[in-house]
Amino acid sequence: MKELFSALALLTQSELDQLDGLLTAKNLKKGEFLIQEGEVCDEIVFLQSGVLRSFYKNSDGDEITNCITFEKELMAAFSSFVTQTPTDENIQAVFDTELLVLKHGQLEALYHNSIGWQKVGRVLAEKQYVGLERRIVSFQKFSAKERYLELFTLHPNYIQRIPQHYLASFLGVTPRHLSRIRTTI
Repeated sequence: MKELFSALALLTQSELDQLDGLLTAKNLKKGEFLIQEGEVCDEIVFLQSGVLRSFYKNSDGDEITNCITFEKELMAAFSSFVTQTPTDENIQAVFDTELLVLKHGQLEALYHNSIGWQKVGRVLAEKQYVGLERRIVSFQKFSAKERYLELFTLHPNYIQRIPQHYLASFLGVTPRHLSRIRTTI
């Protein structure tokens, strides 16, 4: 996690060292949940290894994958984390996953004690917003085949590692439609 924050070039070494003693290790087995609908998210995690997926259940009870997170990335049920209210989101390990955990209160203390950490929080929030906007635009502007090709070009690890039914849900298509897209490419 320190490497990620260090790469933002917003913190001094002293500010980075404030993480020492705050981070705890957590392991999830394949299929285990980091958080489930109705719970309040009180931690942000850094994936050391593994993959997490975030999904919602629609009115028919179908799981709709909205986010897939890989190694060296942060993950949380962000709306719940920020507001400290129950989430509609489920975050589940796709594979065995090793995490570093920072609790909400600890991050708030870092923000309170350091302008550098406040800048990190702002930059991370901005990145989340930009990512969400790009995802919305991709569904409004591009076909399923174009979304697949973009994903294949930008993130081939999604294509190679994620089970087809999760990938199809992430792209907004059925597994059958995803198979048709793959055969035409």
